[in-house]
Amino acid sequence: MPLVFNHLTLGQRVVFGTGLATEHLIHEIQRLGARRVMVITSARDASTGLRLVPCDCVSVRWTEVAQHVPVELADRARGAAQEGQADLLVAIGGGSAIGLGKAIALTSHLPLIAVPTTYAGSEATDMWGITENHIKTTGTAPHVLPATVVYDSELFTNLPLEISVSSGINASAHCVDSLWAPRADPINQALALEGARALATALPGIVEDPADRSAREQALDGCYLEAVSFASAGSGLHHKICHTLGGAFNLPHAQTHAVVLPHVLALNAPGAPVASARLADALAQTRTHNNHSTHEDRTTDQSTNKPRHPPRRRR
Repeated sequence: MPLVFNHLTLGQRVVFGTGLATEHLIHEIQRLGARRVMVITSARDASTGLRLVPCDCVSVRWTEVAQHVPVELADRARGAAQEGQADLLVAIGGGSAIGLGKAIALTSHLPLIAVPTTYAGSEATDMWGITENHIKTTGTAPHVLPATVVYDSELFTNLPLEISVSSGINASAHCVDSLWAPRADPINQALALEGARALATALPGIVEDPADRSAREQALDGCYLEAVSFASAGSGLHHKICHTLGGAFNLPHAQTHAVVLPHVLALNAPGAPVASARLADALAQTRTHNNHSTHEDRTTDQSTNKPRHPPRRRR
């Protein structure tokens, strides 16, 4: 049977480098010709915003964000951007900060740079969401896709473990939706599976050592691949459920994904046996790799490659 499909690729610039966020961000601001930047962060990431973005080009610093982007918050933030005569938006943070940046860009058409500090993946999609009267409306628009994404694993070293894991599972949900979404094709499915492998390998390493830079970098790689595949393939049942529940009950976004994911997977997998088998194979490969690595770590000293003495038992 001949292979026939149409693949959608979103145009976006990605710069990746540990410890290079400030350098990359300054370069991107200059490349886009911006003179009056609106910096959007959560209160938790406000100090990061001060450190990363040079003060002489900032016209507005906005530190109020909320999950699911309440419409009144979006309206006030848009007003601040207009009053400050912003010509560029820089969103530093998780899905709430980047989501607010998208909500401003939706009507202002201002370019957006995203600097993620969680693994949620909003930075790599053209999807926006706004909540009004407990109803969350979502859509896609090319001008809300960040013009540039700046990835730096150093920005994740102080990310609480719970958020690291839950946002990582949120990213994994992008993979699952991509496998049988309306526009699923061999290209975005391959990206999704590679992202699933990366995240399944990285997250146990982060749990074991939250300061593990290599694991943090691998998780970033995985979350980007997952989000790109999701943006290309389109939203499936999982994300529809999570956005509906999140907007109606103001549920925490990442944790909602973690709870809903296994149920949607169980429902959809029998109807897509080939795709679900490929996902199972990808996760099985990472499980074998992680088990092998853990066994080596426990039995050898990696610096000398000599056997370690077993830990003494407590009496």
